[in-house]
Amino acid sequence: MPDRVSYGLLKGKKGIVFGPFDESSIGWHIALYAHQEGAQIAISNIAAALRFGKPAELAKVCGDAPFIACDASIQDDVDNAIKEAKEKLGSLDFIVHSIGMSPNIRKQKPYEDLNYDWYVKTLEVSGISLHRVISSALKQDALNDGASIVALSYIAAQRNYWTYSDMGDAKALLESIVRSYGPRLSKRGIRVNTVSQSPTYTKAGSGITDFDKMYEFSDLTAPLGNATAEECAEYVMTLLSDLTRKVTMQNLFHDGGYSSMGTTLPIIRLVHEALKNEELVKKAGFDEFLPPDRNLNMGSDSQ
Repeated sequence: MPDRVSYGLLKGKKGIVFGPFDESSIGWHIALYAHQEGAQIAISNIAAALRFGKPAELAKVCGDAPFIACDASIQDDVDNAIKEAKEKLGSLDFIVHSIGMSPNIRKQKPYEDLNYDWYVKTLEVSGISLHRVISSALKQDALNDGASIVALSYIAAQRNYWTYSDMGDAKALLESIVRSYGPRLSKRGIRVNTVSQSPTYTKAGSGITDFDKMYEFSDLTAPLGNATAEECAEYVMTLLSDLTRKVTMQNLFHDGGYSSMGTTLPIIRLVHEALKNEELVKKAGFDEFLPPDRNLNMGSDSQ
């Protein structure tokens, strides 16, 4: 358990966290901190996570929290998970959706040559599953009035990040579901938001081609640097608490200010100097991206 101050923000609350796998998971830290803030929680992931991940270990340190096996892309699984959570905890005060997976990224399929069965799986797991979870919770009357729903997103929902591929589409869908559901939940005071987190070395994130370079660039560009998984979890605590009762339908950037930056002078200077090195320019692969009528003006200081 991290050595941190507890404020009792979630004292008496009950909720379920979908997606914790191991210590690298943002959902893992959200579950830990929710427990530390006084919440009674359930943890959910696919059954295979018990063999390949550490959710059982997490459940133990979270007060022997129930582990509920669920493939969130399968409706029966979702319905059963919500039913079991309600039976074991009572009606829920919060739901956290920390689920994301792309078979195309795992298999390094380029965006222009996606396997469409895998593409649908990406959308199902990473986006549509949020709709399934919310709808199932409403149909089973498993949410208390004033509850909070939080899903994790990434800036690639709005901007192109080449190797993030079809996960960018899935995150855009995820954020759209939040906006569409927001007014439909408001009559009961239920909030729903996404948190757009910095690049984070999770199990899924680390499988993205050139993720280390994405991470470094973001860290150098963000005025406060990249936010860690632990810091994201702390932020999510405020969204699950009663302190944010009027925050809904928002995509909230938790990225050290990266999303509001263009670039920085040091990065501009670095690129300017690097462009004078023909070998570095070739290694960077600009030829893959530039249109045929455009050439790089390497080594020139002219305006």
